[in-house]
Amino acid sequence: MSDEPLDLRAPKGTHDVLFPDSARWEALVARFAAAVEAAGYGLAVTPAFEDVRVFRRGVGEESEIVGKEMYEFTDRGDRRMALRPEGTAPIVRAYVQHRPALPWKAWYVAPSFRYEEPQAGRYRQHHQLGIEALGPSDADLDVEVVALANDFLRGLGLERLVLRLNSMGDGTCRPAYVELLRSVLAERRGQLCDEHRERLEANPLRVLDCKKPGCVAATADVPHLVDHLCDACTDHFARVHEGLFSLGVPYELDHSLVRGFDYYTRTTFEFSSAAMAAAQNGVCGGGRYDGLVELLGGPSTPGIGFGLGIERVLLACDEEKAFPTDPAPLDAFVVDTAGGGTARDLAAALRRAGLRVDRAFDGRSMKAQLKLADRSGARLALIVGPNEVAGGTVSVRPLRETDDEQWSVPRSEAVDEVRRRRDESPGGGR
Repeated sequence: MSDEPLDLRAPKGTHDVLFPDSARWEALVARFAAAVEAAGYGLAVTPAFEDVRVFRRGVGEESEIVGKEMYEFTDRGDRRMALRPEGTAPIVRAYVQHRPALPWKAWYVAPSFRYEEPQAGRYRQHHQLGIEALGPSDADLDVEVVALANDFLRGLGLERLVLRLNSMGDGTCRPAYVELLRSVLAERRGQLCDEHRERLEANPLRVLDCKKPGCVAATADVPHLVDHLCDACTDHFARVHEGLFSLGVPYELDHSLVRGFDYYTRTTFEFSSAAMAAAQNGVCGGGRYDGLVELLGGPSTPGIGFGLGIERVLLACDEEKAFPTDPAPLDAFVVDTAGGGTARDLAAALRRAGLRVDRAFDGRSMKAQLKLADRSGARLALIVGPNEVAGGTVSVRPLRETDDEQWSVPRSEAVDEVRRRRDESPGGGR
């Protein structure tokens, strides 16, 4: 082993989320779960690592994520594995393995791993919330998925959202467009950045999403994919437009929106926050992927979904001063100066009754315990001393009121007393 001192900082590109900040994460996940479960989505939990081929086939060998950012390793069984870089392919792999009844609507919350230069709200280990809906090819499902993302984000208080929308076509119409785009860009190869000059033949669509000046100039007047869609894709996209308009979801058509994964077909979309720097303002993205199940060895099964980054969404909320959350306060803090089991048993009884309760340990002084009680944010201190133990009572002291007069109640009535005071306080049972 190395004799170098242990670096106890979180690895580059990762971060710790500690209380009370973690309470905001909990609240965000809980709100998301409530929103999507109300639309029929159920939680799916998949492994943090998969056979590397799940991502090489699903996300695409030519994608930047697979080619440059994916964490790969060989395990002790000599199997080539990869840490999850995104959420869709593992959900689709789980569908192929377990074949739940269609339509299958799943949501997930999971860490994702990408070896990239850390930036605002995007870490090498970041955390995603997302939904995936498999089975229907109906454009109204596209509308549902986009509207769920829109309503969730705006429900957090985000007002400076921009929704960009495009269609990637399908296997019928996209190949001809790709050939057309390749031929146009081949004549402008000298304008392209080094990366896309080399990769033009493999996937010219990537150039559309490049933000470097040369590529932006080269693609400014290229033909648009939406003008080359087949009839079926044209009708599908028109239905998406109609549905979003009917639901009052504002959007703008963006011909350069191709997203970073090879599996997308037809509808693609992305939400960004105008309150954040342009290079780091994406908060949610997704689209339809009607061929992904087949790529992973399953039957032809349409699908659509989205993923949003928890860190990036919370940064957007910070910029707009939205979604403030405070941890739920403790209902009581048990102060023990009797040194016996009464305080221990009282705290357990209160918790079993559904109350939020903490206590001190190690036989601290009354003064020290009351300081801890006050620092905890508890509404009440429940004092158990020798006199209370002898008399079968508990002394109750308010901690959040100007009148700090305390009183006693029979120990058997402590649960009812704490619950009554909680329900009468501002915020009630929060």
